[in-house]
Amino acid sequence: MTKTRKSLGWWQWETLLVTMGGYALYYIIRKNFSLAMPLLAGIGISKVQLGAFLTAGGMLYGLARFTNGILTDRNSARKVMAAGLFICAIVNVIFGVSDFIALGGAAPAVGNGVAAASALVWTMGILYIVNSYFQGMGVGPCVKTLPLWFPPNQLATKQAIWNLSHSIGAGGVFALLGWWIIPHFNAWRLCFLVPAGIAMAGSVGLFFAMKDSPEDVGLPPIPGRKVTVVRTKEESAAYKAFVRDHVLKNPYIWILATSNFFVNTVRFAALDWGPTLLMESKGLTVETATTLCFTFEIIGGNLGMLAAGWASDHVFGSRTHRTCVFCFFGVALAVAAFWAVPASASLAVKLVPFAMIGFFVYGPQALLGISSTQQATPRAAAAAGGILGILGYLSTVVSGIGFGWMAQHWGWNAAYATILVCAVLGGLTVLMMWKAPAEQGA
Repeated sequence: MTKTRKSLGWWQWETLLVTMGGYALYYIIRKNFSLAMPLLAGIGISKVQLGAFLTAGGMLYGLARFTNGILTDRNSARKVMAAGLFICAIVNVIFGVSDFIALGGAAPAVGNGVAAASALVWTMGILYIVNSYFQGMGVGPCVKTLPLWFPPNQLATKQAIWNLSHSIGAGGVFALLGWWIIPHFNAWRLCFLVPAGIAMAGSVGLFFAMKDSPEDVGLPPIPGRKVTVVRTKEESAAYKAFVRDHVLKNPYIWILATSNFFVNTVRFAALDWGPTLLMESKGLTVETATTLCFTFEIIGGNLGMLAAGWASDHVFGSRTHRTCVFCFFGVALAVAAFWAVPASASLAVKLVPFAMIGFFVYGPQALLGISSTQQATPRAAAAAGGILGILGYLSTVVSGIGFGWMAQHWGWNAAYATILVCAVLGGLTVLMMWKAPAEQGA
């Protein structure tokens, strides 16, 4: 028994670290676009067009999380996650040479007039959307796998640790591009080609290192947890009925999904528009804006996720939704503080409230998904996560083309006001399920 416990503990940490690394790699070939945006604007792509990319890609990503969540629930999480990462890497390689595809090798800034500019926008837009769809193969496998490796009383803490992968991936690509590639090479193509090479190699390692469940390494399943792979028509019908009852007809899932809309509006404002927003509204250089974005992700975001996970398990009795209430209102206060900071203020004065936005916003970002697993049960975890993804990434209508239009026509103050309102509405929404249990019965 002691040997089994030691072996299980080793494999639990191996699974946690491998899924973290795999999802971080998804992020470096997804959020690389944020750093490339100022350079793409320099070759004639407007803020509204960039925002349209974000909105179209985000909405499809939300749908893809649902469809690929169902695919993952019915198949090997390891195979789905590795395949999706490899495909996204290939798409990023193509994006890095998209001007040659659209313009036949002509320089983007020169082109051949309106027709050439339109061809470039359409080519990049389609590639961004394709990448967004296959990005939806990343989160479902993790949502499915972690509950199979960890018991309910450890899940919030462990999944909060896993959620560091978001910040590690985003912070890592910000550092790679904002501190090295852009200052030294000023080449938008490298913003896609270099991360793609890293992700391609990582997808191979992920395929061999990830394990779907304890049974894959000869260990007994976690009590109350069982891996489900649908193979027969009868199993498929039973699974669909289970999803209908525990996900589609579950009011808590829709409350969590609505809250996810609001938290993602805030998060993507900082994540997708962060470098551009900081440079234009606070007068920062690309290197200094990268420092704030890196701090937002690596320090603020990571500490916030760990604190939120610990509070959920040790203060709120694993009721993750209660922790989210406090986080949302913390986000609102931090956004108001950062908005009030003048462009002439010192770097430290700007850095602290911006990092605190990351600290509070990554609590709900991590815990809403955990709460959906608790309310839908692990059997339908990926499908429930898909519902959250659909509404969460519908937020890109606001944070994508909405922010691009506001910034171009009204200025960044309109965007700040929208972020603040969304933070308050998110807190009020999740407050509606304050009395919900920690976890529904399987």
